[in-house]
Amino acid sequence: MKKQNFEHIVKANLNKYNELNQNKTAFSEYLRENVRELKNFTLESLRGRVKAYFKEHPNQKPTEITGTIDKGIKFKASKTEQEALQIECEKQGIPLDNVKHFWFKSEHFSLFVDNKTNLFEVFKNELIEYIDKKKPTYPKLTYPKFKDANLFVINPADIHIGKLASELETKDPHNNELIIKRVKDGVMGLLQKASGFNIDKILFVIGNDILHVDNARRTTTSGTPQDTDGMWYENFLLAQRLYIDLIEILIQVAPMHIQYDSSNHDYTNGFFLAQNIEAWFRNHQNITFNVGIAHRKYFNYGNNLIGTTHGDGAKETDLPLLMAQESSENWHKAKHRYFYISHIHHKKSKDYGSVCVESFRSPSGTDSWHHRNGYQHAPKAVEGFIHHKEDGQIARITHIFY
Repeated sequence: MKKQNFEHIVKANLNKYNELNQNKTAFSEYLRENVRELKNFTLESLRGRVKAYFKEHPNQKPTEITGTIDKGIKFKASKTEQEALQIECEKQGIPLDNVKHFWFKSEHFSLFVDNKTNLFEVFKNELIEYIDKKKPTYPKLTYPKFKDANLFVINPADIHIGKLASELETKDPHNNELIIKRVKDGVMGLLQKASGFNIDKILFVIGNDILHVDNARRTTTSGTPQDTDGMWYENFLLAQRLYIDLIEILIQVAPMHIQYDSSNHDYTNGFFLAQNIEAWFRNHQNITFNVGIAHRKYFNYGNNLIGTTHGDGAKETDLPLLMAQESSENWHKAKHRYFYISHIHHKKSKDYGSVCVESFRSPSGTDSWHHRNGYQHAPKAVEGFIHHKEDGQIARITHIFY
């Protein structure tokens, strides 16, 4: 092999050399096992070349080019090469996404290039373009002003779209049609029951295991297999439509703040869904969002400081101190402090000093695993809480399913 080609191989793998603590023997073994052109070299011969290279280039640093010139050595396409590829694809009528590798001939080199694009940026741009075409135009709404106003906290928690439970086995069925109807009925029931309160703000909490699985393998984020109803992409779209429908109903009552809680069943897809919902309503003048990936989020209303989290992470007993640390400025201003959690599917409420930690019930049915282990029979419900600006939580409203 020509010295020039060998040097390009070494430069393309300098990051690995540093990962191996600049151990030349280990680096030589890595090159021999992973670079096709070097497989016929003896380890001793290859080690000699590696030592000679670093003796000649003692201060060599990793290069931004991660690949090869001449046959078989790959590297990421530069902006120039990507632009040339895009122009040629448009000329020939070939979708750019269908091109995985290509040759690029310049004045000095003939390059074999991996077409690696930023898939997140592609997804984001396509999503925004789709939403721009599809989204309706929402006018700015006006609402009555109240002297004695309240916040309505609504969290249809642990919906688990995509979960499958058989009535034959658990006597507590769950499928997509059932749970979507149940959630919509539950939210409408909450609004009807809260009609006697003057609502000037709605805190709508999304996420919290809205989706049952997080991938095409039908497992949670951590890999736990699940019994499922429907395909993952169908369930994502069902969840999207459900949230859009609910928000369009709730926004007629009062301005909204939408807050996202990441969760253990759908840590990635749940986040994508929250971003999708923010993009859909991003021009609505009566809605604000806090849908980042942070596991705990906080909201102020009058003398109320309200934290929300899924409940699968930090210990319940640690939440008050975390609130004091993470929302310290608002902590001192608030007379009433609450941390709302989901995850456990049943009611729990306890005061830890000045902070009340309370869970939301779930409308979700019981699957095989929970039935087998006896985690069953807690009331199924969608819940909401009324917070007075001065007096804190003054009512718990529950829509129970029988």
